[in-house]
Amino acid sequence: MSERFFRTARASKIVQTLTTKAVLERNLIHDGDRILIAASGGKDSTVLAWALSTIRPALKVQYKLAALHISSDFCACCKKAALASRLETWGISFTDHFVPIIGRLKPGEKMNCYWCSTQRRTELLRYAVDNGFNRIALGHHLDDIIETFFMNLLSKGSLSTMPVEVAYQKFPVTLIRPLFYLEETQIIACAAEQDILKGVCTCPFGINSQRKEIRERIAAFTGHSGAVKRRILRAINV
Repeated sequence: MSERFFRTARASKIVQTLTTKAVLERNLIHDGDRILIAASGGKDSTVLAWALSTIRPALKVQYKLAALHISSDFCACCKKAALASRLETWGISFTDHFVPIIGRLKPGEKMNCYWCSTQRRTELLRYAVDNGFNRIALGHHLDDIIETFFMNLLSKGSLSTMPVEVAYQKFPVTLIRPLFYLEETQIIACAAEQDILKGVCTCPFGINSQRKEIRERIAAFTGHSGAVKRRILRAINV
């Protein structure tokens, strides 16, 4: 896809085009799929929901969308009623599920992003299996994938990152990341165009995480270039 397209197209069109490209290239969605969107209330998952609800004609397959929001005992910033209303206008049903993420910590353990992520993923899988969903869609984007690669490289000595698709062996569920071609700036621009930014929330624990430091390092050597980031993505071969 040409750089001219990224310079001239509206942000919403870019999101739809790149999400469609991702789904078709990787065969992420099939006819008859029941897809559960992990709806945090943030910009990424909300833009993901909007994109999946609007690209059906381009994909030419029929699939059902539903959203699960996992409430927790440490963050109540999500405006759930507004989120539910917005999703329903896109034909996506909304369910709120409370999980005591901090309450599940063992004595002496501290809250961290990894713990939160594993607890949420467990609940997403449980809900999907119990309610007949065969796919879970997450809102991770190009920057998330590249950042995770360098975090794993520098802290673990591992050449690994978030995969675009994961078919679980123990569950009849496949996890997909349809936004993997999109930069965060493109998602933010789309959210602004679709009036999504007003209702998003952010995690109070993630603001000063290791990811922020890695993000700054990547920005320094890529110069915020989308073309460079896409070349890194090809090299990672997710």
